[in-house]
Amino acid sequence: MREFIATFHTHLAALMTSRNLNSNGARAGMMPVPRKLSSSCGTCVRYQAEEPLLNLMDADVEAVYEVIGREEYTCLMEKE
Repeated sequence: MREFIATFHTHLAALMTSRNLNSNGARAGMMPVPRKLSSSCGTCVRYQAEEPLLNLMDADVEAVYEVIGREEYTCLMEKE
């Protein structure tokens, strides 16, 4: 199982994505964005899944990162 963090421009987008991920079998929860990552709203979704599940992200997603170590992340997708 891999671990990911998705950041968003709005709290509502984070909430909707968290619900969508949980409904589709991922273990997801909302939390403050880690200091190394940035977000417009300050809230992110941390989730565990076999794949990044980019198709389940809300349209207002900012970026998706894979957690590769303690406070180490690899950017998988970034929206401009």
